[in-house]
Amino acid sequence: MRWGLEFNLGVWLKAIRFRFLAASAISVTCGLVLSLWVDPSGFNISSAMLVYLGIFCLHCSVDLLNDYFDFKRGIDLRTKRTKFSGGTGVLPEGLLSSRSVYLAGIAFLFVGLFIGTIFVLSKGYVIGIILSFAALSIILYSTKLVNVGLGETFVGIKGMFIVIGTFYVQTSIITTESIVLGLVAGLLSAIVLFINSIPDIQADREGGRKTLAIIFNMHSDKLMYYFFIGMFIAIYSATLLFFIKLDNSIISVIPSIFLLPLAFKVVNEFNGYITPISVQEDSGYIRIMAETVLFSRLFGITVVLGIAISIIFKLGVI
Repeated sequence: MRWGLEFNLGVWLKAIRFRFLAASAISVTCGLVLSLWVDPSGFNISSAMLVYLGIFCLHCSVDLLNDYFDFKRGIDLRTKRTKFSGGTGVLPEGLLSSRSVYLAGIAFLFVGLFIGTIFVLSKGYVIGIILSFAALSIILYSTKLVNVGLGETFVGIKGMFIVIGTFYVQTSIITTESIVLGLVAGLLSAIVLFINSIPDIQADREGGRKTLAIIFNMHSDKLMYYFFIGMFIAIYSATLLFFIKLDNSIISVIPSIFLLPLAFKVVNEFNGYITPISVQEDSGYIRIMAETVLFSRLFGITVVLGIAISIIFKLGVI
């Protein structure tokens, strides 16, 4: 029975948090679409596909290793699992062995680094720097970074580097626009991690973690609320700055503006469920996590759509 479970595709998709690969996919797509705006004729489809594969492997690696170390520390044995928080559950439920998850995480890491090395050899030291950060962060994320409140920071920087690296692979340059767009992508990932970590405050604290949610909770729950609002403001501000830098126009921001009602709705609901005890007991918080994830994904899509609009105007199609 064990062997059957070890090779169950559905279980492995659950283990790698397949649905959350969308965050990395959006970051890569942002970098690729921006490169099309800069130089449509220089776009390389093969490189684009290879970037997707490499980033997906690195993303799977960090999620698998995070599950492994959380299980070893007993964190996932104490959490109340939902679709968005509390770990995948594949190890506490015995669906996979911890050894299999650990080895799979290492395997994905090596494949991702191998693909990255290909780009280092062809594109130079800039990709090497980004790849080194990725490798070091994946190794330290579950054992060090989450213990000192740097989890969201890591995820934000990771999202930014994915955009910059993808853009650089296609264009061999780094621009202000690519950095600001990377900041947008990073913030979209960080806000999801932050909101999903709140139900796990008690379990994470007992397991030795020190997430931002735990740090805020030690002082005032209202700090979580203000930080949450601040992240939405930062996302929209960075997006507006990006499009102004891109083509000195705010027309391309319009798709993102349509998501403002959803943003206000999530913020308002979050204010009503800010106490960690009620978060754990009230299923309404699951809706808040779901809506935050939805906002993050849709916002990424609207940014891509906005860049596409800019490309259309630049080419004089309309």
